[in-house]
Amino acid sequence: MRNVKENLTLAVTSVIAIVLFTIHLTDDIVRGMSPGGLENLIGVAILVVWLYGTLVLADRRSGHVIVLLGSLFGAAMPVIHLKGTGVGGAIAKSDGAFLFIWILIALGVTGTFAAILSVRGLRNRQRDQSH
Repeated sequence: MRNVKENLTLAVTSVIAIVLFTIHLTDDIVRGMSPGGLENLIGVAILVVWLYGTLVLADRRSGHVIVLLGSLFGAAMPVIHLKGTGVGGAIAKSDGAFLFIWILIALGVTGTFAAILSVRGLRNRQRDQSH
């Protein structure tokens, strides 16, 4: 029963992180920090794989690995932007800066939490297989 609850918590947390990531990517494009061209389809593809791992492969090792990688990527966004790109200067003083920074923080929290749950899921699967 515990694994079911943890898998559901992981799925919900991962989907929230994915939604926050799409908002963040959109904000980066609107602010001109990321080009608005076809290269963003790579980001879309990554998010599709992350969502597939979250919802379709949830009970498999591959799903946990995909969610772990996506979650670590999401958790890295605040680190990347708070180190320089995006928060300093004009962005911090522009309209929407509060939302931009809040999304970064929320993405960092949900990404980190989903990564922790993914690692726990992988360890539980390994422990279950050894018994």
